[in-house]
Amino acid sequence: MKRKVLFVASLIMATATFAQDGLTSKKGEAILPEAGDWALGFDAAPFINYFGNFANGTTNNSMNAAWQTNDASIVGKYFKDEKTAYRGRLRIGFGSTAQDTNQDTSSTLTPVFVTGENSTSNLNFTLGVGIEKRKGNTRIQGYYGGEILIAFSSNSTQTDYGIALSQNFQNGGNKRTLEVSSSAFSFGLRGFIGVEWFIAPKVSLGAEYGWGLGFTSTGGNETDFEVWDATANGGNGAVLTGTDLAPLGDSTGFSLDTDNNGGGIFGSSGQINLIFHF
Repeated sequence: MKRKVLFVASLIMATATFAQDGLTSKKGEAILPEAGDWALGFDAAPFINYFGNFANGTTNNSMNAAWQTNDASIVGKYFKDEKTAYRGRLRIGFGSTAQDTNQDTSSTLTPVFVTGENSTSNLNFTLGVGIEKRKGNTRIQGYYGGEILIAFSSNSTQTDYGIALSQNFQNGGNKRTLEVSSSAFSFGLRGFIGVEWFIAPKVSLGAEYGWGLGFTSTGGNETDFEVWDATANGGNGAVLTGTDLAPLGDSTGFSLDTDNNGGGIFGSSGQINLIFHF
């Protein structure tokens, strides 16, 4: 009887300790996030795809291919307390490509090639801030909250012909394109709900589902060009440059949709996240 009383008392004391201090590992490390902790999250889908494709031989079996099929966004958090976190989302992406071109400038059977270049560039920027509330006292934590996001993107294609436009080389008498560019701006309000499973002290796998209201404004294409004008410069001719704006090219869009399948204006938010707390 005495042993039973001691055993029950031990359980009560352990429960009280758990309620005060939260879950700890065998080494005494806190498993769940605490007040003052920071967190950094990544989309875990590329890693899962990479290791999951080991069994299929070589199909999509590189980390580069895995990242290209997912939106690799970064999410940071600061825990005000164990149940409340401020979070921010940031994406800065830039890419460019260049390809040499050869153009025959000879009017005879013997070709004379001049090397030019076609290049493209793009910029993607997303910034978001929000608040997150958490539920649960075990390794499985539920959370919900909201965030405000803004995004900007731009694309351009430039052409270097390798030879100046002149009276002797007028590109068929037509004006030629130097650069085509476009840009878009987005604003959104997003709600989210998710769950995290703490697989190790302050390391978790999470699944998140989002729903948002968004507005997008897209500018029409701007085309920079040059053309040979034989009447310019007192009849001696000159190269003139200008910009064409796409007629009725500007557009606006409105969206109210889930975003995990790319339905929202901000695309997929990453259904599976790997999060480190420190």
